[in-house]
Amino acid sequence: MKNIKQIAVVFSLLLMAVFFTAGSAAAQGDAMGGVKSAIKVGSSKDLARNFSSVVEITLDGGEATNYSSTQAEFVMKNFFSKNPPVDFSYSHQGASDKGQRYAIGTYTSKSGSYTVLVRMKESGGKYLIQSMNFIKD
Repeated sequence: MKNIKQIAVVFSLLLMAVFFTAGSAAAQGDAMGGVKSAIKVGSSKDLARNFSSVVEITLDGGEATNYSSTQAEFVMKNFFSKNPPVDFSYSHQGASDKGQRYAIGTYTSKSGSYTVLVRMKESGGKYLIQSMNFIKD
């Protein structure tokens, strides 16, 4: 009887671990999905919901600049107004061994296309954008 209880406890712990891992992976996917949707429609407001307190942004091969989340929202609003979106899709997504999530995609606007690199890191149980690079093709 004691062995059955031990097996039940171990089994329960394994199930909890599986559900926790699946929930974490879903949260990561949801974060990247939300970013993709915001970029695809050119919504700086929706994109800003995913910003960390400081975001590094690089546009058109210029210098990387750190912005507060509020400033970053205005920078992206300006970028989207000058380069209205036609389409955006990810070509690759992944994670580093230190828990940073990243996605590489293509942003197509009426004025040209850009390779986009988005990097996110977990903060307070939520994945937030640490940096975004828009490199004109």
